[in-house]
Amino acid sequence: MNRILLIDDDLGLSELLGQLLELEGFKLTIAHDGQAGLDLALSCDFDLILLDVMLPKLNGFEVLKALRLNKQTPVMMLTAKGDEIDRVVGLEIGADDYLPKPFNDRELVARVRAIIRRSGLSVQELQNPHGQILGDLLLDQSRQEAYCNDKLLVLTATEFSLLYVLANNAGELMTKEVLSEEVLGKKLMPFDRSLDMHLSNLRKKLPPRDDGRPRVKTIRGKGYIWIP
Repeated sequence: MNRILLIDDDLGLSELLGQLLELEGFKLTIAHDGQAGLDLALSCDFDLILLDVMLPKLNGFEVLKALRLNKQTPVMMLTAKGDEIDRVVGLEIGADDYLPKPFNDRELVARVRAIIRRSGLSVQELQNPHGQILGDLLLDQSRQEAYCNDKLLVLTATEFSLLYVLANNAGELMTKEVLSEEVLGKKLMPFDRSLDMHLSNLRKKLPPRDDGRPRVKTIRGKGYIWIP
């Protein structure tokens, strides 16, 4: 049973989400302020955190920043409808996805399952524990770990997935549409900057290549190429 932590001060919404997610087979823990949520997130292991932006004591951004100093637990931000700046900021500081309120129950469950599936382990991955060597990278999908020149890269589950897909298709143009479905588990929507933000974060965490060439080439309006 997958464990989910919901951090939201809306008591009514929390109760409804608790009933919905438990009916879908998830085990839910709820915190109603940012500090209590952060304490739970750091002291317990969860498969996913649903994190509201507007919270008492610590807001959602403060919780996420503090969490990312210690853990890479997948996080979906719950943002106000139409508040684009909250979504951008959340992605910049390490959120895996966002969902604007009010949201459709089915969409929430689908997004939750997609994130947990991306960060989980498959039988095939467990049978290949040594990982793949791709140039100066070692990608261990079973542990969701990436190394560059033997140094561990601290990546979120989404950043690892993006790196894995790009590096395994080195030299090929990966369109934004394909990457969105393979990495984020959703169709690319107009004005959705999630993929761009995740790639920007990934670029910052990757050390430069010895030959000085960029690791990822952007093809404007089309997608990205991992340079072999």
